[in-house]
Amino acid sequence: MPSDLERTFGALEASGARNLVVGGVAVVLHGHPRFTADLDLALALDEANIEAALSALEGLGYRPRAPVFSLWSAELPGTEVDLFVSEQLPLEPAWGRRLQARIGGLSVNVAGLGDLMEMKRRAGRPQDIADVRELEAIAREIGDRSHD
Repeated sequence: MPSDLERTFGALEASGARNLVVGGVAVVLHGHPRFTADLDLALALDEANIEAALSALEGLGYRPRAPVFSLWSAELPGTEVDLFVSEQLPLEPAWGRRLQARIGGLSVNVAGLGDLMEMKRRAGRPQDIADVRELEAIAREIGDRSHD
């Protein structure tokens, strides 16, 4: 049986909604294993794309929960989805720098190392700063210069 993440990514892929995985799951997909309780997504903010993404997530039972635009599903209770409702990351240029990671049989679009580190630096919370240190080490290991 597919995991909650596989089901969520599959629904988004089927919807055609342009999105990038950011946050903790992106850190994990770049190679630093750590726990995260939610899935953070950056969406292209045009109306059609937002409607496609929301429709896909609603099809899995996700519903908004206040006070942030966080969605929770009784069908997939282990994976909350947080959507950025302001452009933290200009999606068009970031799209060209994305990493495509494999989860199950799906290809998932993940913010590139440089973009992810920049978002986390701006957020500045202790976990974000710790993530940046780990991502910088990964970038050095693979010779990625996009974060400079």
